[in-house]
Amino acid sequence: MTDENVKTATANSGDRRRINALSEIDLPRYVLLPGDPDRVDLMAGQWDEARVIDLPRGYRAASGTYKGARIGAVSTMVGAPSLDSIFADLAQLGVDTFIRVGTCGTLKEDIATGSLIINDASVRLDGTSHFYVRNEFPAAASFEVTFSLVDAAVANGVAYRVGTGCTSGSFFAGQGRPAYNGYVSLEGERILEEMKRAGILNFEMETAALLTLSRLYGFRAGSVCSVVANRITGVWGESGGVARACQVAADAVKRLTEWDRKARQAGHANITSPDF
Repeated sequence: MTDENVKTATANSGDRRRINALSEIDLPRYVLLPGDPDRVDLMAGQWDEARVIDLPRGYRAASGTYKGARIGAVSTMVGAPSLDSIFADLAQLGVDTFIRVGTCGTLKEDIATGSLIINDASVRLDGTSHFYVRNEFPAAASFEVTFSLVDAAVANGVAYRVGTGCTSGSFFAGQGRPAYNGYVSLEGERILEEMKRAGILNFEMETAALLTLSRLYGFRAGSVCSVVANRITGVWGESGGVARACQVAADAVKRLTEWDRKARQAGHANITSPDF
């Protein structure tokens, strides 16, 4: 490849430093996607063994093993645009199964902080996915990944709820929160009430983009978030849910690894193949 071709490839694909660094830790096909880089360290501490590295622009990654299964984790930072950037790198490296492990605010009065929400779909207000496909295209999770998360949550005795979330491109106005100096937009007031009426479980900032991109590219993806805020009661608290979400996600990878192995032995691509 000529120098000019190298420049063009780099300009079109982004910062190669991150891909080069990720290549060195040999990520498996199963990768957890926390937003917070510090959560990568928490995850690695739950695994049997792990190697953690820092990446350019504040991202962090890890690879290792958990209960005999190979597992990886890469932070996505805040919001869909940041996830969009790192997701492209991971796709190039052969990752095809993604689990977002995040935090969220619930719109249900009876969901306590510290419990988990597993989103099987998400409203696409993320501000990124509409560049890829028309807005009517669904942000839907993989059945296999969703079921692995539910099964892992049950096995761990963790309180959880499954349903549709809403991914917003804004922490304040886009989720109906008052911003600086108490400013509340008319759109913020409307969207909060609309999502409540629609039975939406939670607000967060990355899931819809992950699910949309994964579905477009033929990958598998799911999402589990710890509730840190109840938007109805006003209660705020981490309550140990972040560690539980990381544990459930790791156990989900263990399950997917085993299910995929059995499917291959049976001559199927995955557990949802006919006659599996």
